[in-house]
Amino acid sequence: MNDDPAVLEAVGIGVRFGGVRALDGVSLAVRPGEVCGLIGPNGAGKTTLFDALSGIRRPDEGRVLLDGEDITRRSPVWRARHGLRRTFQRQQLFGQLTVADNLVVAQEWRGGGGGLVADLLAAPTRRGYEKARRERAAAVLRDCGLDEVGEEYAGTLPVGRARMVELARAVAEPPRVLLLDEPASGMTDDEIVQLSSVVRHLSAEEHCAVLLVEHNVAFVMELSTRVVVLDLGRILAEGTPAEVHADPRVRQAYLGSVSGQSGARRAGPRGESTDKECDTAGDR
Repeated sequence: MNDDPAVLEAVGIGVRFGGVRALDGVSLAVRPGEVCGLIGPNGAGKTTLFDALSGIRRPDEGRVLLDGEDITRRSPVWRARHGLRRTFQRQQLFGQLTVADNLVVAQEWRGGGGGLVADLLAAPTRRGYEKARRERAAAVLRDCGLDEVGEEYAGTLPVGRARMVELARAVAEPPRVLLLDEPASGMTDDEIVQLSSVVRHLSAEEHCAVLLVEHNVAFVMELSTRVVVLDLGRILAEGTPAEVHADPRVRQAYLGSVSGQSGARRAGPRGESTDKECDTAGDR
């Protein structure tokens, strides 16, 4: 196990929607270079946890820590600028911009070098920043297998390519923590292989902490070093992929034991569960 201090922690997170407890005392930690898979049936609270971690929703209880600092009240923008990035179940691309421009925009928050006047006059400082950002965008596109579509409009891409663009935009500046919400949904087999390669590079070479929500259980088990299982807003199990897969509580609640029979739910072509409750994308 990775003994490095956690870069991102959830401590006793509780979220309520009216009288429904979507999350109930959830605690987990993700360390640099770790890929942690987060699985569970629909309604388990996976996306709600992502919303709390990324600042979109403030939890009713508990704290979120980044490098040990309490960031529970920090905005999503602050978190993103300090290296906590995420993707979404529903695509959030700038469809009327090119793929390359989507990645350049993700770097613009640092400023253009000289302000509005420099922008209008195309000052050397501005040109230098622009060149560096476009070079970075081109490098990330190559790493993500997207260099051939860099000048296409993002809104014209098929689902799998669009999801890869979302990932590329999230890492246009190297993240410290990356929250991936259903990144493989709609991808072809070849695109899933490319996705796996990018995530492994981020964790192994750039020491990025990755928290991965995905209904494709086979993909999660292959890619993750540790797996956490949510069920009804609580952590049901946690451990290595082998430990989680063998846990009888997990097999009954999610992976598919029925009436004491062992064996995971029947898998589809790329390891997706074919059970209805695991196929639906909406997860709160």
